[in-house]
Amino acid sequence: MCEYEFNETAYTKIIFHAAKYPHQAVNGLLLAEKKPKGSIVQIIDAIPLFHQCLHVTPMAEVALMQIDSYADSNGLVIAGYYAAPENFYDNQIDKAPAAKIADKIQENFKNACFAVVDNKLMSLEHNRAALQVYGYSNDSSRWSKAKFWLTQSSQTLEGVSLLLKRGAMRDVIDFDNHLDNPEYDWTNQFLNQSLRDLQKLY
Repeated sequence: MCEYEFNETAYTKIIFHAAKYPHQAVNGLLLAEKKPKGSIVQIIDAIPLFHQCLHVTPMAEVALMQIDSYADSNGLVIAGYYAAPENFYDNQIDKAPAAKIADKIQENFKNACFAVVDNKLMSLEHNRAALQVYGYSNDSSRWSKAKFWLTQSSQTLEGVSLLLKRGAMRDVIDFDNHLDNPEYDWTNQFLNQSLRDLQKLY
């Protein structure tokens, strides 16, 4: 099974999306380089999808087509799916709609991962990565826990904590926001800056 490295951009977007809508479930897609380095898949970006009606098929299909085109034009591939459950204690990955989307991604990218935000670790004082990451095991035909880490882990956790305290998560745009106003940029280019540069904006 593959191992996964999440860079600061991908991790920041996931956490910001979950923190912006703490009372709702959210989901999104994970992007990686088309050619993984050995057995390590480097997750280098995250695209926030929805915070309302997470699994409405027509909207999900529109989003997937646009994101797939965006990824392809940037030399990337949709390499995973993330979700933050609404229920504080619910960190299961066997919820049918979410699992179906993750399974579909895995059909197109065999080393895909399924990341679940761990609500119990979501706080303004980020001491550990608030994620549980799963990879697909062909032997058992199911998702099972996989090894993962954050790029520059301590600096990333410290930077995300500081930005959360400053309310930076309010500015993240998901596909729901984009559907409400097409001028909103669901790629969140401003979050592609280093965390140090982001801190200067807030």
